[in-house]
Amino acid sequence: MSVPDYMQCAEDHQTLLVVVQPVGIVSEENFFRIYKRISSVSQISVRDSQRVLYIRYRHHYPPENNEWGDFQTHRKVVGLITITDCFSAKDWPQTFEKFHVQKELYGSTLYDSRLLVFGLQGEIAEQPRTDVAFYPSYEDCATVEKRIEDFIESLFIVLESKRLDRATDKSGDKIPLLCVPFEKKDFVGLDTDSRHYKKRCQGRMRKHVGDLCLQAGMLQDSLVHYHMAVEFLRSVNDFLWLGAALEGLCSASVIYHYPGGTGGKAGARRFQGSSLPAEAANRHRPGKPCSCLCPGALSTNGINPDTSTEIGRAKNCLSPEDIIEKYKEAISCYGKYKNAGVIELEACVKAVRVLAIQKRSMEASEFLQNAVYINLRQLSEEERIQRYSILSELYELIGFHRKSAFFKRVAAMQCVAPSIAEPGWRACYKLLLETLPGYSLSLDPQDFNKGTHRGWAAVQMRLLHELVYASRRMGNPALSVRHLSFLLQTMLDFLSDQEKKDLPIVRCVKLLSLPASLRPQKMKSLLGQSVSAKSPFIYSPITVHSRGEERSGKIDFQWVQGDVCEVQLMVYNPMPFELRVENMGLLTSGVEFESLPAALSLPAESGLYPVTLVGVPQTTGTITVNGYHTTVFGVFSDCFLDNLPGVKTGGSTVEVIPALPRLQISTSLPRSAHSLQPSSGDEVSTNVSVQLYNGETQHLVVKLENIGMEPLEKLEVTSKILTTKEKLYGDFLSWRLEETLAQFPLQPGKVATLTVCIKVKLDFSCQENLLQDLSDDGISVSGFPLCSPSRQVVRPRADSKPANPAEAAGLGTPATGAAVFSQVALGQEWCSHGGSAVTSPTSIHEDMGLILGPAQWIKDLVLLCLWCRSQTRLGSHVAVAVV
Repeated sequence: MSVPDYMQCAEDHQTLLVVVQPVGIVSEENFFRIYKRISSVSQISVRDSQRVLYIRYRHHYPPENNEWGDFQTHRKVVGLITITDCFSAKDWPQTFEKFHVQKELYGSTLYDSRLLVFGLQGEIAEQPRTDVAFYPSYEDCATVEKRIEDFIESLFIVLESKRLDRATDKSGDKIPLLCVPFEKKDFVGLDTDSRHYKKRCQGRMRKHVGDLCLQAGMLQDSLVHYHMAVEFLRSVNDFLWLGAALEGLCSASVIYHYPGGTGGKAGARRFQGSSLPAEAANRHRPGKPCSCLCPGALSTNGINPDTSTEIGRAKNCLSPEDIIEKYKEAISCYGKYKNAGVIELEACVKAVRVLAIQKRSMEASEFLQNAVYINLRQLSEEERIQRYSILSELYELIGFHRKSAFFKRVAAMQCVAPSIAEPGWRACYKLLLETLPGYSLSLDPQDFNKGTHRGWAAVQMRLLHELVYASRRMGNPALSVRHLSFLLQTMLDFLSDQEKKDLPIVRCVKLLSLPASLRPQKMKSLLGQSVSAKSPFIYSPITVHSRGEERSGKIDFQWVQGDVCEVQLMVYNPMPFELRVENMGLLTSGVEFESLPAALSLPAESGLYPVTLVGVPQTTGTITVNGYHTTVFGVFSDCFLDNLPGVKTGGSTVEVIPALPRLQISTSLPRSAHSLQPSSGDEVSTNVSVQLYNGETQHLVVKLENIGMEPLEKLEVTSKILTTKEKLYGDFLSWRLEETLAQFPLQPGKVATLTVCIKVKLDFSCQENLLQDLSDDGISVSGFPLCSPSRQVVRPRADSKPANPAEAAGLGTPATGAAVFSQVALGQEWCSHGGSAVTSPTSIHEDMGLILGPAQWIKDLVLLCLWCRSQTRLGSHVAVAVV
């Protein structure tokens, strides 16, 4: 016997082997449809008896294994069921002839056979036959299961007759010597009348009868015959058959102790025979043999009273501990014969399955280690793969996960051995995937962010490299790159410089506020007070705690619906070459968000490199930035911030408020050449200048353009004196608001104008005091910056302080004044400011320098304020300051 059955288990010794095969051309789908229905009849109760027959079906069985049927009867093919298609009467003779040819392969051991014919109708199909069943089609065959039950009953009749014939003591008849195939030549010329020879014959026959009793559902009888066979065979040193008798004894005891089976099959077996006690709890006690004697039953089944006496003296059922000891002895006996390697290997597998149920893993590993070194004939590559795969499954069964992964990996490498003409890279890849848990390796990156690294990094990298290579060889480069990216993402710390092929690594994520020109702010009245109603302050430690937790994840600024928002990432590239990252964008949740993809190129081995990702929120609410997506090496990846180790973030949640009006303001005055000091972060300033003499009047045209999508309805204009020197008199600034209000509501895309009249009207009655005051203050009236409606503290400029009042007067030379300040406020609760160079809600301050006449210095500041409101109670407020 050269082909081992790695799926064998101890309870298979009580089964009858039935082979199901197609005859002629039968589609695979139709064959396995009927095969599934046939194999569902796996056990039946014998009529007029409480015994149960178990059937083991195979659709392929090597004929050479059938030659070992006398050695162990469960290896003998006793039934044959064939399936064929036949659609015409003229094809029937040829089909029936093929059936007979098929029977000849197992003819020496067959008890009975059946032919199932599909498609043939008419006179031939109506003739009653016991060995042939006709069905119109594969769909119309409701009696298949009933036919199989009748077939199994016919097998039982033959089995029972053979058991009775072999078990009955026929005095005077010579007992034949049962042999395995390789022994026949060894017994040529032996003295058949010697006592040694007769004991050998008796021992082998007793063992054979024990097999027949076990198959016939007579567990008690089989135990007795196995014990007697062991005594006979041990006395004549017939080690091969002694091992078989010991293994049979173990199998019968396993069936008794573990009626659910040891093969892990779905659905536990139920033993229904009367020869066993009903109480499973009293079946065995550790360390003591179990007695299963019922002598009367044996005598009524054809065994003479002398045999019953022997049964009464036997110790029948082995304890669970003795089962393993007998298995060891049986395997030792098999090991003495090089031609019994398959039998020895299968016995090791059966013992391992029993030990797995007993949870004795270390002993099971010893049996498996012995199975690894059993020398079989030259196996084919397919047989090698099967052998290593089964070893892997058995190691997994006993909890040796890493050893299981090792043998599964060996099986995977065997799939692509150099000797194979067409390597099975797909099968190799599948087996490699199954080894991952055994090496504490998962393809989920989240499993690598839960703490310290688990497993041997060198082995894990080797396995991932093999997955990359196998996926590439099986024609799936995208899968190969995916595994390579995973390798780099999770094993970067263990890679050498030559092995690094990495994605960019993110170290910091920061949500950015909108630019100052687009940033929303709380709307204030002209006096700087918040329009929101004041509420009483109530202290609560619970509230403070909850607010503190909220601040930890929520940003203290806001984004605006429809405006471009930014998130900054600090990344670095540890690779020794430049890395191209494409299609990089944000992953968000909470509101509808349009992510604008970006592409970047990271230099080789770069330090922290800022990357700004942008997008536009389409709806209002609370938005959470969950991570980012990239395309690197052609692989699209979603990277979540919670799963990235070592990433610093100041919060990932921000509020998105409704869209605000966008107002752009420009004036008719030219820009100032003077560089004024910058405004605060919430303001945008533009400097313009004008030259005027005392008594001169000029019109300032302020153009208001609605560049947003929200209309503006109301405009308010006020002026305010910021200095108290009171050197000017009359209306310095004047305007006609009615003309501008006539253009409101200001729809999107429309432009309104406001004309402000600037009239220089100064008092020269005390000129010297005026010049002295200016000299004392050291104020340069050119380039005076204004960034707030409130009074500013202006520092003296040393380079502009005059040496004497005469020089300060600058007779005959125009003096320079400063400036116009404008501020826009939008919204009931939120406001934004607009300027000449922006396209969204913005804050703008325009500073215009006024050049006054000779020796006509002023220090008074007038503030002009414009207030606009929309239908949605959003407003715009413009302040114009002129010195």
